[in-house]
Amino acid sequence: MKEIVLKNKKNGLAALCLIILLYLAAAALTIYAGISVEETGAAVWNMILLIAGGIWLCVGWIPLCGLKILRPQEALVLTLFGKYIGTLKEEGYYYVNPFCSAVNPAAATKLRQSGDVAGGGSGFAIAMEGAGKAEVATAVDKRISLKIMTLNNNRQKINDCLGNPVEIGIAVMWRVTDTAKAAFNVDNYKEYLSLQCDSALRNVVRLYPYDVAPNVDTTGDGVADDGSLRGSSEIVAARIRDEIQQKVSDAGIEVLEARITYLAYAPEIAAVMLQRQQASAIVDARKMIVDGAVGMVEMALDRLNERQVVELDEERKAAMVSNLLVVLCGNRDAQPVVNSGSLY
Repeated sequence: MKEIVLKNKKNGLAALCLIILLYLAAAALTIYAGISVEETGAAVWNMILLIAGGIWLCVGWIPLCGLKILRPQEALVLTLFGKYIGTLKEEGYYYVNPFCSAVNPAAATKLRQSGDVAGGGSGFAIAMEGAGKAEVATAVDKRISLKIMTLNNNRQKINDCLGNPVEIGIAVMWRVTDTAKAAFNVDNYKEYLSLQCDSALRNVVRLYPYDVAPNVDTTGDGVADDGSLRGSSEIVAARIRDEIQQKVSDAGIEVLEARITYLAYAPEIAAVMLQRQQASAIVDARKMIVDGAVGMVEMALDRLNERQVVELDEERKAAMVSNLLVVLCGNRDAQPVVNSGSLY
């Protein structure tokens, strides 16, 4: 399906003035013919004018259906008796064939995205009471928005490459670039985009661990790397965007950007993973403390040996090292014990 842009239909104001003039002329002719019939009788000419004016007054509203108004960044896909004839894309006041009908299969679809607000556009609601309940009839706006929109699907629970369930949500910035493809290539381009976003998110997330893990290949080149959902969010978002774009190109949609808006472990393992992170942090901190303490003890022994402050045998060195490590690695302040006698 190839998009056809109609640019020579921007004559709505002239058509409106002409229709109004024809209505006024038909009303004047009808009144004149009626008066003439009463005064001079049912002459053929008078009857013709009366019938023609009456017919126009009855059906003269039909050309008004061909008047179309478009705001900036809006489009209207038109069909005539089921055949696609073109798209109006520029803002202005248009006049088209009054028997043309606008097509927008996603007009009534409301997703969690910008622009999908109930009652927006030119739609109106009529409440009808009956049988103890109110039924609402809504006139749906058939115009297709060409603006950049943001789709924020519901969060999904997905297993990462290690099998850990994570909850993740994304926001996708997109816009319609080909109205003919959007209207005719897919049944509902908004729902189609939403489903493709969920599918692409699931396909990409299952390739990454939540956090950096050993022996994990996230790029598919056979070499382990440090990719992760938490540490490589920009790369993950770019891969999600590329995969969505591949799926929605046939629907006339351009995906501009995809961003991760929420990322966390699933509630059933969140507490365990938090303890794991805390334990890992404690181990790393202890390792740093021990490395620093060993260096300080080594430096102390070297200084004492260089300056020959005191001669220590192996047993006293071992006792000194033990005491210094206890003092440096302990969680609490040391309480020294003064030895007033000999060590032996």
